[in-house]
Amino acid sequence: MGSVVAQLPALIGVLIGTIGTIVATSVADRNRWKRSQTIRWDDRRLDAYVEFARVVKEIHAVAARMLSGQRPHSRSHPMDREEGLARLAEADVRHTLAWESLLLLGDASTVSAARTWRDAVWGIERAAREPLVGDDPDDLVQRANEARDLFYGAARGGLGVNGGSVAQAMILGARLDEIRADRALRQTPEARPAAETTGSPA
Repeated sequence: MGSVVAQLPALIGVLIGTIGTIVATSVADRNRWKRSQTIRWDDRRLDAYVEFARVVKEIHAVAARMLSGQRPHSRSHPMDREEGLARLAEADVRHTLAWESLLLLGDASTVSAARTWRDAVWGIERAAREPLVGDDPDDLVQRANEARDLFYGAARGGLGVNGGSVAQAMILGARLDEIRADRALRQTPEARPAAETTGSPA
């Protein structure tokens, strides 16, 4: 009996060590499983974001090509109206599916930014479907570019993507301003003779 009592502290120590090992292993396994699930859902979230961006940008590009006649400084290749409408109809089906995936997997801020981008692109699409109705096409395109920047910023933030801003709207806007200024400069010599003939003599 005395030997059992003498060994009791050692047995308790072994028991505590075993329990501690089991608990530590269980916690580590649970954390590993959570990390695995997080990576898994981040992968699916990324796929949803990429697919949504791809189809929204396709709608943007097709509608902008349909509007190229109203945007003489645009570098978009013109697209026949009937072909454009057919491609918009196809893209709309894929957009609906991509939107549902985004709603299921996206975080609140990214979904909100995606909605803003989608609505801005719909403005371009409406202008393409009803030419010469609504806002200036250039303004619609710039609005969509700015909304796209917000979407990518929210998506990158939610996914923990580092590397700084990848915003493009300001660059594209500046490029458009340069094209407009160059076009105005080319038209100036044509207007100059009329101005000279109507001006006061020196």
